[in-house]
Amino acid sequence: MKYSGIGGQAVIEGVMMKNGDEYATAVRKPDGTIEVKKDTYVGMGERVKLFSLPFIRGIFSFVDSMVLGMRALTFSASFFEDDEEASEPSGFEKLLERLFGEKMEKVLMSVVMAFSVVMAILIFMVFPMFLANIFQHFIKSQTVMAVLEGVIRIGIFIAYIGLVSRMEDIRRTFMYHGAEHKCINCLEHGLPLTVDNVRNSSKEHKRCGTSFLLIVMIISILFFMVVRVDTLPLRILSRILLIPVIAGVSYEFLRLAGRSDSRLVDLLSRPGMWMQGMTTKEPDDDMIQVGIASVEAVFDWKAFLNRNFPERKA
Repeated sequence: MKYSGIGGQAVIEGVMMKNGDEYATAVRKPDGTIEVKKDTYVGMGERVKLFSLPFIRGIFSFVDSMVLGMRALTFSASFFEDDEEASEPSGFEKLLERLFGEKMEKVLMSVVMAFSVVMAILIFMVFPMFLANIFQHFIKSQTVMAVLEGVIRIGIFIAYIGLVSRMEDIRRTFMYHGAEHKCINCLEHGLPLTVDNVRNSSKEHKRCGTSFLLIVMIISILFFMVVRVDTLPLRILSRILLIPVIAGVSYEFLRLAGRSDSRLVDLLSRPGMWMQGMTTKEPDDDMIQVGIASVEAVFDWKAFLNRNFPERKA
């Protein structure tokens, strides 16, 4: 395997791929054609040198991925809006337009992202602590309590993924997620980017965001086994304040995993790869074509193969 440097995300009926500062979102429109939008995004780590340092860059890389993901998601959703609703803005939309004008979309995006982060912290970090706290009268060991809290956290995460995957739109997004992974795996294993080669490639990849989230939860167990506080308010505060630290450590592991063929790293990556069995599904050929279109808009895969796999002709 050769590291390509490209990464991506599934969106509504499409795939976003990023290479350096360039990214492209390819969407299968309702009429069956593929629309590709190419743009640039300079990450926070490039704009501020401090943000690119190890164990710090993971935090800002996560913020970058959220911003970029929202942009790509907004673009893909624009093809599937209800015409009647789009032609007649609601009273709330008119109020927002008066208040924020042309900045309305950015303001809404910021609010949605902030709300999503807060809800994720409450559901996946704070709520498991409260559930585990029920057993503190029976379990005196702080180590066991930290492990129990982590198991509950992972259980909630798995249940959430299992629940949302039952929705038809989410299931199709997971199929595009599979197409994204397959395209990257196809290239990084030295195969020309064709529908047949992509179809036969793996839908699991070590740099996946699903793996990142699971790694965060596993590493949080280790942190909370060491960081011990007595009162409930301080425990809540510790769960919130340690999130950037845990995210930074998790990002460094994921970064290493994406560039390494070490058996130990592969073994440690297994849990995240297993979780991808829930968040990636086998795509059809139409979805694979969308993934290929997104890659080709930002990445010269033929030059990559000729440079890294000279024995194979792209």
